[in-house]
Amino acid sequence: MLVGQFDRRRFLQASVVTGATVLGLPAFLHAGERSQDNKKRDPFGGFTVGMQSYTFRNFKLDQALQRTADLGLHFIELYRGHLPMTTTDEQIKAVRNACFEHHITPIAFGVESFSKDHAANRRIFEFGRKLGVRYLSADPSPDSFDSLDRLAADFGIGIAIHPHGPSGKQLHRWYSAEVIMDAVRNHHRLIGTCLDTGHLIRCAQNPFNRKLDPAQQVRHMGARNFGMHLKDHDNAKRTDVVYGRGALNVAEVLRALREVKFQGYISIEYEANPDNPMADLRSCLDVFRESVRKLG
Repeated sequence: MLVGQFDRRRFLQASVVTGATVLGLPAFLHAGERSQDNKKRDPFGGFTVGMQSYTFRNFKLDQALQRTADLGLHFIELYRGHLPMTTTDEQIKAVRNACFEHHITPIAFGVESFSKDHAANRRIFEFGRKLGVRYLSADPSPDSFDSLDRLAADFGIGIAIHPHGPSGKQLHRWYSAEVIMDAVRNHHRLIGTCLDTGHLIRCAQNPFNRKLDPAQQVRHMGARNFGMHLKDHDNAKRTDVVYGRGALNVAEVLRALREVKFQGYISIEYEANPDNPMADLRSCLDVFRESVRKLG
């Protein structure tokens, strides 16, 4: 449970907060805003860049937050391994305040499954609202959309459908932007995608041979792409790699995001080396910042 994942001393400290802090994170933590005394050029080129906490799945939550802050990132997409759906309201408040201590905003949560069970879906949205996120990255069943239409309208939280690529001998049901767009185009405008560049690249593996260009996938979704799990993948070695060492062209993906006036979140995700990912993550961020510089 959460208290086991989250250092108890820090949990108790974070729980003793003023009502104002409990009710909402300070304004400077919200997406798109920057501290007034920070006059340096944004190294991320105006993109909202954070961490998918699954990258730190072998660490406790407070350790994941510290490592995210050490990388110079101020946003996080939490997953249920760090924040289970059984988490109490008091514990959610403690997590929010721990994020505050690290100058981190929880911007998304997931990847979560959704079905035609409206009550179960609503509980996930309520959880997201308490956490204060803008998006739920999702793997919805095709019969869930009527429910999601109502909940997206009621809560103002975006559903970002996440492609998982191939599994065994099958492609994931939401493996591409084209498949997702066909499903969502007539549904609420807050139902779109969280594209995953690593899983898009994986679709080129045999026997699937679906060569999906991540930049083209971004353009296909346009304004209906709300998030991105940015990672590179080596199909021959079947492992995630540092950006640029596999099939990913970071600069082209960022160029496509700018073309479609992307306003969502980018989660750095790295599934390799889960016990010691920091050096590789720093290398990934170096490539990201250099790609921003090249784009100008």
